[in-house]
Amino acid sequence: MPWFFTEENIQSDNYIITGENAIHIEKSLRMKKGEEITLCTPDKTQCDCVIEQIIPGQVYVKIIKKAPCENEPDALITLYQALPKGDKMDYIVQKCVELGVSKIVPVISARCVSRPDEKSLKKKIARWQKIALQAAMQSRRGIIPQILEAKSFENAVKEANEDKKIIFYECGGESVKDLLCENVKNIGIFIGSEGGFEEKEVESVLEKGGSKATLGKRILRAETAPLAALSIIMYQTGNFE
Repeated sequence: MPWFFTEENIQSDNYIITGENAIHIEKSLRMKKGEEITLCTPDKTQCDCVIEQIIPGQVYVKIIKKAPCENEPDALITLYQALPKGDKMDYIVQKCVELGVSKIVPVISARCVSRPDEKSLKKKIARWQKIALQAAMQSRRGIIPQILEAKSFENAVKEANEDKKIIFYECGGESVKDLLCENVKNIGIFIGSEGGFEEKEVESVLEKGGSKATLGKRILRAETAPLAALSIIMYQTGNFE
């Protein structure tokens, strides 16, 4: 059943879908009267609907069932991702949303080769947010994870307020399993770009109360590391069950 998000909560038993969603339903999916879709509202209510009428730019649906969306993980993970080269961030955003990330903060660290100017960054963030939306629809998330404004590494560390902060470092650290034994559910993870992190950057996270972690003896690519880290955390917090 196709999955869409609404911008407002739905109070009645009828709803009109407009904008890009309506165009997608009509033109791309070529759906017809009587077919079913699911709408997910900002308050994480899952609404199973049947299409009653389609006119250009508008899809009229009747809600046949409402229930809390149970697809969201109970671990809130914020990914602080140092910008990789090329279009790798597109892939990282897509796959991390599928895996259950809550927020993604693009970070400019000391070893980032990619350093787009402010205008380019705004365009990239808008594209990444659209990728996040599409991935959330495909994986049937209860929310659309936010792609926040890019920050310097220093500001990202300063503003990180998660209960548990973990920086993944290619030169070694503790295992994620050991770090998550406290059953913490609000976690911030720092992942480097192609060159990894400088030692002083790692130290700054530790000084803020964070921990240093390893992903094993092998060195992972910049686009592989966040997926591995997120998968391990989701497993350890019971969100792959």
